[in-house]
Amino acid sequence: MQQDWARLAVIYTRILENPNQQLDRYFSSFKELASNRPLSELRTTEEAAAVADAVSEAIEQGVEGEVRPNAAENSPKHVSAGLTEAEELEKYITIREEMYKKAKEFDSKIIGFETAIRRPYFHVRPLNVGELENWHSYLDFIEREGDLSKIVKLYERCVIACANYPEYWIRYVLCMEASESMDLANNVLARASQVFVKRQPEIHIFCARFKEQAGDIVGARAAYHLVHTEISPGLLEAIIRHANMEHRLGKLEDAFSLYEQAIAIEKGKEHSQTLPMLFAQYSRFVYLASGNAEKAKEILVGGLENASLSKALLEALLHFEAIQPQPKRVDIDFLESLVVKFIMPNPENPGVASATEREELSIIFLEFINLFGDVQSIKRGEDRHAKLFLPHRSMSELKKRHAEDFLASDKTKVSRTYSAQSPAHSVTGAYPNAPNQWTNYGVQPQTWPATSQGQQWPAGYTQPASYGAYAGYGGNYANPQLPAPVPQSTAYGTYPPAYPAQALPQQNYAQPAAPAQQPAAVPQAYYGSYY
Repeated sequence: MQQDWARLAVIYTRILENPNQQLDRYFSSFKELASNRPLSELRTTEEAAAVADAVSEAIEQGVEGEVRPNAAENSPKHVSAGLTEAEELEKYITIREEMYKKAKEFDSKIIGFETAIRRPYFHVRPLNVGELENWHSYLDFIEREGDLSKIVKLYERCVIACANYPEYWIRYVLCMEASESMDLANNVLARASQVFVKRQPEIHIFCARFKEQAGDIVGARAAYHLVHTEISPGLLEAIIRHANMEHRLGKLEDAFSLYEQAIAIEKGKEHSQTLPMLFAQYSRFVYLASGNAEKAKEILVGGLENASLSKALLEALLHFEAIQPQPKRVDIDFLESLVVKFIMPNPENPGVASATEREELSIIFLEFINLFGDVQSIKRGEDRHAKLFLPHRSMSELKKRHAEDFLASDKTKVSRTYSAQSPAHSVTGAYPNAPNQWTNYGVQPQTWPATSQGQQWPAGYTQPASYGAYAGYGGNYANPQLPAPVPQSTAYGTYPPAYPAQALPQQNYAQPAAPAQQPAAVPQAYYGSYY
């Protein structure tokens, strides 16, 4: 029976070490147990042996006290050596009370995160945005606390509910790597890439980078090969990253062959959306990695012959011509013919490019010819741009203005209804002969089209940080002859984004546009099996 009470005391001790909703009840039950049973029944065999050793050591130090009077005072075990059983029991309870207070304080810090976890178990249905953000915030808090044991426990809970999200597995691996727990990091990465998110290219691209940093080049190449052949063939990001790795390893020809193989595969597909970007990225890679401008231009010209015209490919060609050293030999007529073919409406194939892409490329070409063209080419470009795009913009702005005026007039009618009983505030009441069109003057808001000092560019044309060396080109150029088009974040002078938006294979756990509202959760004890 003594052994059973000791086991119960151990269970209470372990409970009081961790935060949970029933801490007060458990602590009261523990104190009741400690007050009704002698201390000898509450201590385990190991605890009793430790106390006996402390007493023996204290006695020995007491005998040698004349020789070493300070040794007994400095010993932590001497404090409990001469205590009575009541004092020992009080100390036994006090230690566990400190555990209880510490757990209670920690519980007050995490209760907000815990109550926001609506689904601590795994389900194929996606989590909503609030729950995903709550997991990130909770992990941020635990990582700041610095207790590795608690960090691992929370991550293990997180990857149960978020098992289908590679971002949490990647974060888990990086956290363990930062904590120098490489064995655990490798274990987490293996579970993610081989079991839970093995069909997601993100985890394999991360795995390749992680293995390369660890010196496992064979493993990194195997991860990239898996993406190229099985997971997501033709994924542009994987091709670019793999080629960059081979370049870092001094295997430039192998990097070239990766692009060439991918281009050959995409050529066999009908209406490939990736092929123009492959040509653009391959040309850029050749020019920056080897400095071979002639080969880089040949790749772009080959892209124009083998791929459909696209904004990315034409933009890459314009940029390539812009960054060539002096003296430049720019064939304006050839470039203009390509741009006109892209931006002019094509009845045979109207869905090749959107109106926004055509307008953006026209703006980019206007800046290009303003710097490198002659007066006649500039006039042709400006006239063509005004004819194709400015009337449509004027109509869209007019429709928007009419919609705003309609809403404003409705608000004015409402305000007039409530102020009809106060003729002193009515313009027509004070001035009967005033024209009716001035009745709402000052009430209806004035809406004017936005203007700017310099020429702004469409918002979709952004500049990646990796091409900052070319960002100065045309940054502050202004064209007063044209009305201000749609705003854009940067001026022309950049290559296509290094990793363009590319459709990944749809997964059944993807976040829906409007997730179904989950029913109210049944009250349940939070913290699960860990907290």
